[in-house]
Amino acid sequence: MDNREVAEILEETATLMELNGEGGFRIRAYANAARAIDSLGEPVAALAAAGKLDSVRGIGKGLAGRISELVETGHLPGLEEMKASVPEGLIEMTEIPGLGAKRVRAIYEELGIVDIDALSRACDSGDLEAMSGFGRKTAERIAHGIQYMQKHRGRFLCDNAGRDAEGVLAFLEGRANVDRVAVAGSIRRRMEAHTDLDLVASTNDPDALAVAFTGYGEVAEVVETGESRMSVVLKSGMRANLWMVEAAAFATALHFVTGSEAHVAQVCDRASRLGLKLNDHGLFDGERRIPCGDEPALFEALGLSEIPPELREGANEVRLAGTGGLPKLVSRADLRGTLHVHTRHSDGRADVMEMAKAAAGLGYEYIGICDHSKAAAYANGLTEERVRAQWEEIDSVNAKLDGIRVLKGIEVDILGGGRLDFEDDFLSQFEVVVASVHSRFGMTEAEATERIVRAVQNPHVHILGHPTGRLLLSREGYPLDHRAVIDAAAEANTAIELNANPRRLDMDWRHIGYARKKGVKISINTDAHSIVGLEQMEFGLGVGRKGGLTAGDVLNAMTLDDFQTWRSKSE
Repeated sequence: MDNREVAEILEETATLMELNGEGGFRIRAYANAARAIDSLGEPVAALAAAGKLDSVRGIGKGLAGRISELVETGHLPGLEEMKASVPEGLIEMTEIPGLGAKRVRAIYEELGIVDIDALSRACDSGDLEAMSGFGRKTAERIAHGIQYMQKHRGRFLCDNAGRDAEGVLAFLEGRANVDRVAVAGSIRRRMEAHTDLDLVASTNDPDALAVAFTGYGEVAEVVETGESRMSVVLKSGMRANLWMVEAAAFATALHFVTGSEAHVAQVCDRASRLGLKLNDHGLFDGERRIPCGDEPALFEALGLSEIPPELREGANEVRLAGTGGLPKLVSRADLRGTLHVHTRHSDGRADVMEMAKAAAGLGYEYIGICDHSKAAAYANGLTEERVRAQWEEIDSVNAKLDGIRVLKGIEVDILGGGRLDFEDDFLSQFEVVVASVHSRFGMTEAEATERIVRAVQNPHVHILGHPTGRLLLSREGYPLDHRAVIDAAAEANTAIELNANPRRLDMDWRHIGYARKKGVKISINTDAHSIVGLEQMEFGLGVGRKGGLTAGDVLNAMTLDDFQTWRSKSE
């Protein structure tokens, strides 16, 4: 079992305990262990085999033994019994944004509600708001959470979808009757979340390949089988569609299945205006197939520069590709630093030296340590005194390490009205200040926008962190007038974060074009709480490319000297 699988089982156990009314200490122990394992920098199986699980902060000896048994056997003692003791619908209800297990239990005990449909009716009838401790606003929030959940049901975050895609791809690449195979669809276009996984394979024996695909160990159900396409449901719940084509049609089929529909329609229209016909079977001049061995050859045949998959959303990419006007998108090689990471000083899982060494190993020249400020008590936020102690540690690390510079930073909370958690004279002493909202999400658009704008305008704020506070497939962000925030950032020379955590990917790529137009720098930050978290940069990079970011648009593509110069001008 990998770390994420173990963490999910521990999270489920904590939820079941709370639904069963068990004591808070055991619930917190399992929840803390889940978070610890999810952010470990090494496989949990290796620690279990070495008998070192209890060395992980937040995991005691007793729980370490149970986790070791889970890793070894794939089962956690007592879990199935707990599942059997709780109505199945209650577990699903805990997934509603804003509705935790404690409240689900209260609703069940008082109203006898055991599924989401009944809960929705209780919101409409007024029964829910009549309960003690709820009220009208709470009932409205829960009703909104139900709508949000139902809208996004069946969707998968990009990291989970990516793992499924890698597994299927590796399996198909090993088949004797597969010439070429590639991931297509929304995953290739680097969307934030996905409903299914699409792959295109060229083969001279589609029937044999279809049979082989059903033998993939992660296939739970075969949904559809045809001459050129088959669909299965994986054990993760994700649907995987395999398109099987002849070798000569691989490039055009890959282009069609990658999409989007709007993009493909525009490319087909261009082919038609050139007197050609384009479909998933090939590019044709009358009855003659125009050879296109790969997508670059296809675009060249249409008089277009190659359009990166991330840009294929049917905006203006085809027109720009026809005039040579496509941006040169930022790449991983362009990134010189990583800003906004956390350590054990607040809620991280590694110390300053460990994070700095890991960042250096990834090729970064600088790293910004931005632990939480004091208002984030839930995250062990730092007081002024603890910040100064951290600065001493950073000075010591910088004196010992070559090749990377550790910057003294902070993720300061944006409080109500836009005030910041530290006073200006203290903030002026940091080398990088990320200002973020972590509380009071229920504001109107006008209130939330005014709050953010005021924080962005503070001369000591360098980066606005995860600007909407959204958690994909879990929580909508607070409402914002994005253009007003971007305008304020442009005026103040404040950067906006593109948070690379796959649960955030915030700012939304759809607003990046306006930020580029206004000259606002985008900082692609991992918000890493562990060494493993540093590797999530790829998710933010994909979304940044989707928004059209070039290296010149990205704050952490600057050299350290250029970053320091930019920072001094922003203050």
